[in-house]
Amino acid sequence: MALAEVGARGRPLLWPRVVLFGDSITEYSFQENGWGASLAERLVRKCDVVNRGLSGYNTRWAKLILPRLISRSTGAESTVAVTIFFGANDSALKDLNPQQHVPLEEYAANLKSMVQYLKSVDITEDRIILITPPPLQESAWEKECAAKGNKLNRHNATTGEYAQACVQVAKDCGTDVLDLWTLMQKNQDFSSYLSDGLHLSAKGNSFLAAQLWSHLENKLSAFPSLLPYWRDVDHTNPEASLL
Repeated sequence: MALAEVGARGRPLLWPRVVLFGDSITEYSFQENGWGASLAERLVRKCDVVNRGLSGYNTRWAKLILPRLISRSTGAESTVAVTIFFGANDSALKDLNPQQHVPLEEYAANLKSMVQYLKSVDITEDRIILITPPPLQESAWEKECAAKGNKLNRHNATTGEYAQACVQVAKDCGTDVLDLWTLMQKNQDFSSYLSDGLHLSAKGNSFLAAQLWSHLENKLSAFPSLLPYWRDVDHTNPEASLL
């Protein structure tokens, strides 16, 4: 049978997708032992996990890009979950890092506008998870800044204000939220969750993966595996099993 005939006989095979939208902590999530890779492994043959992390980006830039990533013509219908994970750069100190800094009120407004946009393309609030920035371990991050000839350009207390704003936006918009800033600091030595004071270590990736799955499990774990198990394919008539 010609492949064109196969395509005509069978229904299009479309994987549902989970979109991870965020900054470097999302971009790096597909590295070895990353939290995005862990999620993709859990959902193999059930959903595509799509990494749309953009290192260094803030919500001011992200809100301009989101409509280009997800629209009615580019996969909104098949999108079963979206994470929005920004704040680590927005919360940079204005005087020391004006390029990335976004004022707190604008940060909240940007998050809200992204949630409202997703709703406008029929991605309902129960499919949206906001993630707060993780806590900042200042002494470790100060060393990273000093190595580049810079002063410490973030404070954990300031990051906490952005995390609280993220939680409030989720409450206002009716979305789910993962308050990473608070959860990680329940461990007195939260620095073990961070590789350089800002980005996640292997332990931090594992922690986030587990926390995120607790939010997604009820939504996604019941999704069926796409296509039959190989032993269930009729080898004498595979068309009957696969089309």
